[in-house]
Amino acid sequence: MFKAKNLSPQKLAGFTALILSVIIALGSLLVDSNLKITLIAFVLTFLVSYYLYLYTLQNFIYRKIKLIYKFIYQTKASKREEFFNKNILPLKTIEEVSEDVEKWAIQKKEELDMLRRNEEFRKEFLLNLSHELKTPIFAVQGYIHTLLDGALDDPAVNKMFLKNATKNIDRLCRLIDDLDEISKLEIGEMTVAKEQFVVQDLIKDVFDTLSLKANTKGIKFSIKKGCEAPVPVMADKEKLRQVLINLVDNSIKYGKPEGHTIASIYNMDGKRALIEISDDGIGISEEHLPRVFERFYRTDRARSRDIGGTGLGLAIVKHIIEAHGQTINVRSKPEIGSTFGFTLESARNSE
Repeated sequence: MFKAKNLSPQKLAGFTALILSVIIALGSLLVDSNLKITLIAFVLTFLVSYYLYLYTLQNFIYRKIKLIYKFIYQTKASKREEFFNKNILPLKTIEEVSEDVEKWAIQKKEELDMLRRNEEFRKEFLLNLSHELKTPIFAVQGYIHTLLDGALDDPAVNKMFLKNATKNIDRLCRLIDDLDEISKLEIGEMTVAKEQFVVQDLIKDVFDTLSLKANTKGIKFSIKKGCEAPVPVMADKEKLRQVLINLVDNSIKYGKPEGHTIASIYNMDGKRALIEISDDGIGISEEHLPRVFERFYRTDRARSRDIGGTGLGLAIVKHIIEAHGQTINVRSKPEIGSTFGFTLESARNSE
């Protein structure tokens, strides 16, 4: 038994012509019991009605369907599309056409949802950027106006105001540099020059670089026991240094006094190495974790600005790791600490 929703134009025309032919043949048989005339009536009726219905379906109904496909693809028909319209589309069932339209509708809905999310992200980014720029600019403006209004002649405050103005100018310069760097990373202008090196050696260099800053809070650096064996990787050493400096620096900023920052290095599947930087600091709430790598996103705006930074560090880290074709993730719990982990290509795999 035919399922009407799955009928192609040919099947639908044949089915309709068959019904009509049977009715005409039975009528002819009732009028005249001549079987030859009845058979001729059946054949003629079937052929005429079949091609008439098929022509009607293909040239009227499927013309409308073709317009729907043109609207969906929104392009002038190429030779390939003309072939599709003439040879493939007429063979499609109404159900298949309906499925194509539903898929198109779902795709458009997803695109609209993405555009809305991007628009919200753009608005939030511009708002955050405006705030990040205004804060140091207004501070510098305030110090300079105060100096011009007479504080310049007061030796007790003039140097302090100039130093504070300089700090805010430096912060503004760092912000512009970070914006420039992340823009280059996003559009692919910044190249990745991979070389082979032992990742533990680079981690130790970063620990040495930030040791004085860590000492001010009594934070100790170490490589996890069992992870001391050299792990050679293939990566851009200087960009990876930037990644590690950012992660270790964050572990100091948000670490507890007399705390620890621990680096862990694991060989995974012979193709990749996993590097983790862990601290026992203030941690990050679960609702903030999906957004920590967004530009200017701060889990605690007031505390983050007091500590310093441009709000772009983790976004740059994510782009650098992704430029290597690798991934980065974060695990964290408030008052327990955070662990940032990322993968790198193993040098053994590249040999």
